[in-house]
Amino acid sequence: MEEQRGKPSTRAKNKYNAKMYDRVNLTMPKGKKSEIQIHAEEQSESVNAFINRAIDETIERDKVKNE
Repeated sequence: MEEQRGKPSTRAKNKYNAKMYDRVNLTMPKGKKSEIQIHAEEQSESVNAFINRAIDETIERDKVKNE
């Protein structure tokens, strides 16, 4: 039988996240992460929210450019 580790609430959150979200491993030059963190904080958003917004806005801009 598989040994269960961690709190039940943590396991439930991990199960939900695995079901609802894709994960992307992102690498960047040293120092870029702190630059992004500072910028996101200035915009009152998380790093994740900023990256998703940047991706969405770039996709929309590219769609208009390619029409």
